[in-house]
Amino acid sequence: MTNLTATGGVPGPGRIGRVAIGDLLKRAAARFPDRIALTDGARRVTFTELERDANRFANYLVQRGLKPGEKISTICNNSVEFVKALFGIHRAGLVWVPINTMLGPADMDYILDHAEVRFALIDDVMHAQADRRAVLEKRGMQMIAIDLAGKVAATGLENFNDLLKGQSEIEPDIEFDDRDLAMIIYTSGTTSRPKGAMHCHLAVVMAVMSNAIEMKLGREDGITGQFPLFHCAGHVLLLSYLSVGGRMALMRGFDPVVCMEAIVRDKLTVFVGLSLMYQAILDHPRRKEFDLSGLRTCIYTMAPMGRPLLERAMADMCQNFVLTSGQTEMYPATTMSQPDRQLQRFGNYWGESLIVNETAIMDDNGNLLPRGEVGELVHRGPNVMMGYYKDPKATEEARKFGWHHTGDLALIDEHGEVLFLDRKKDMIKSGGENVASVKIEETLLAHPAVQNAAVVGLPHPQWGEAVSAFVKLKPGAQADEAGIAEHCRKHLGGFQVPKLVRILDEMPMTATGKLRKVELRQAFSEHFTGK
Repeated sequence: MTNLTATGGVPGPGRIGRVAIGDLLKRAAARFPDRIALTDGARRVTFTELERDANRFANYLVQRGLKPGEKISTICNNSVEFVKALFGIHRAGLVWVPINTMLGPADMDYILDHAEVRFALIDDVMHAQADRRAVLEKRGMQMIAIDLAGKVAATGLENFNDLLKGQSEIEPDIEFDDRDLAMIIYTSGTTSRPKGAMHCHLAVVMAVMSNAIEMKLGREDGITGQFPLFHCAGHVLLLSYLSVGGRMALMRGFDPVVCMEAIVRDKLTVFVGLSLMYQAILDHPRRKEFDLSGLRTCIYTMAPMGRPLLERAMADMCQNFVLTSGQTEMYPATTMSQPDRQLQRFGNYWGESLIVNETAIMDDNGNLLPRGEVGELVHRGPNVMMGYYKDPKATEEARKFGWHHTGDLALIDEHGEVLFLDRKKDMIKSGGENVASVKIEETLLAHPAVQNAAVVGLPHPQWGEAVSAFVKLKPGAQADEAGIAEHCRKHLGGFQVPKLVRILDEMPMTATGKLRKVELRQAFSEHFTGK
């Protein structure tokens, strides 16, 4: 049956019914032209300025010859220009491929090659890194620069702000469908190489609408923006708040004083952070200098918060705390804990499924399990990824039995809340970053003295999980733990370097010769917590 047959001969709405990421800003700018959309320290940017320059950049990209569906990367940290560029990319119908600036040059090179990117926007400070610049120049990458540190002239590249001059402020006339590919965000996954999760416009917009409803967002809301925009979490928070006429205070990384200053100066109503960020604010010697009473909601993410810290934060900062969770493959958020239950349940409770997706527990045979039974956490909904770029096998595995498989072991309790138990795959979540243990293990095994290696995540009061490495040396080989850690620092990104390296005489093995990581986790579970 064709679409026309199904609708009695009436064609679909076409472009007048489209769903597009760029339209979120356009509609907000029409409603709130003079409202502040972004702050960056003392800088203030209205919705009108953001809309105008997004169109200018989109027109520049079209004029430069980039066609809808072509890939474009950003190698950028948070800035006003980055946000303008993001919306310009969406308006031009291009596919955004963000680069995590904490990745090493080798992983950056792999992503650019795998995604077939030929054009990139880069911060001047990133371009100044010789090893990163060498990779880009070797690839013959076409680039323009954001003048983040006043050093763009030294790059020899076009300045983002300069190239906007003279461009039309009218949105380019680009045809694309709501199911068209909008972005490929690479996640470390559980393999040695990143995997590209593909998302269409519809997936992102539906997640934004869900967040606006579930988090009760309004035009008076403002949120701290220390999460990097190259992550799906930072990106979707930006879109969620701007879509309702709210604002974001952009920051380049986390600093407790900068956050507290922004909350007061910009009259922010929402703080979002990791547990370690809350700890840093509460423990800071200048904490009492800042009146944080304007906060109406505090969001913590990536991992649950311990009871003592949560109780202290609720008493000191805000009574209304929620935990949100999700993953790159399911545009976030997927679950959220309710504020009225924060002091009733502790541990790895991730809360209820959001309205954008269904959540269930599945056994290995594809059967959905009743409440209270342990299995794999699965989701389905419009925010699920289109698949992994150029990886049909991994895509098929991730969507077996018609659900998206998270790789997490969990149960849904009698209250309908997800309780996370463990990971089916060896993914470590440390300080908001996904770290694939196999990648660290490969690096350790490249050390000339290492015979065997196992990497696990151990509970850590600040990082959620700490990357922890256990190695066995080759017979007769000489090495110490400090030297092995230094080897890792030379070959890995900062967030991937183990916080613990322990040389063992023997590694726990199964009868068939496989490493038993569970024994390492159990034996060293209190190494960082001291319990």
